[in-house]
Amino acid sequence: MEIELERKHARLTTILMEMGSALLAYSGGVDSALLLAVGKEALGDRIVAVTAHSPLYPLPVVERACRMAGQLGVEHVIIETDELADREFRTNPPDRCYLCKRELYGRLTDMARERNIAFVIDGTHADDLGDYRPGMRAATDFDVRSPLLEVGFTKDEVRALSRELGLETWDAPAGPCLASRIPYNREITLEILTAIEQGERLLSELGFREVRIRIGDERTARIEVSPDSIERLADRAVREQVVSGLKDLGFLYVTLDLEGYRTGSMNRVLVEGSSGNRTPPR
Repeated sequence: MEIELERKHARLTTILMEMGSALLAYSGGVDSALLLAVGKEALGDRIVAVTAHSPLYPLPVVERACRMAGQLGVEHVIIETDELADREFRTNPPDRCYLCKRELYGRLTDMARERNIAFVIDGTHADDLGDYRPGMRAATDFDVRSPLLEVGFTKDEVRALSRELGLETWDAPAGPCLASRIPYNREITLEILTAIEQGERLLSELGFREVRIRIGDERTARIEVSPDSIERLADRAVREQVVSGLKDLGFLYVTLDLEGYRTGSMNRVLVEGSSGNRTPPR
């Protein structure tokens, strides 16, 4: 392990030990999985992982969260959430993530208080500061701590340390909520979320690792895969399977984004100017 990564690992362990106990907002993704593993080292049975389950979260991600928590021997609580019951959330405003996280962190804070757990923590890291993430405001509202950010971990360092620790999630693709595939101000419905999840599962079963189905107008599916997978997706036999499968799910048009997969592509409509680097107003 390189010296800087070793130093950050030690600092992360110290911060968690000093907390005494922690309740982790645990998605099962790369970041929260690392925090859970190091938290187990530092806190033993005094760390509890809590995963939200609803139509917003792809089932394979929730299953991975359960498997990892079981392997680590950490208490794992799954709570059912119903974001679609919130009319404001369903309208899908630009601060949608804030509304969702506000509800989640409120419930986690109450749970931590009931269990006499000192802190609620999440997996936010340094690279998250470079994107539009209104959910971070909710963390501030509820005094949720972000130990990876406090230490200065980048995403690459999170993956590197995860690999050093033998975590199966070290190279797992990102798995944000399915609502992130829907354009802002377009209503979020169970029907759309289900079509997105099933469509992305179809592409994953065909061997595509980094996959997003973004929703366009008139029931259009805009597919993003990694740039080096675009040629394979354009192959006639594969293309026909994808088009047929997505049309069976209710999409009228199926398109391929030639830029390929990238995080936060739906945020472009919020960015002022052409640089692509300005933060949208909050």
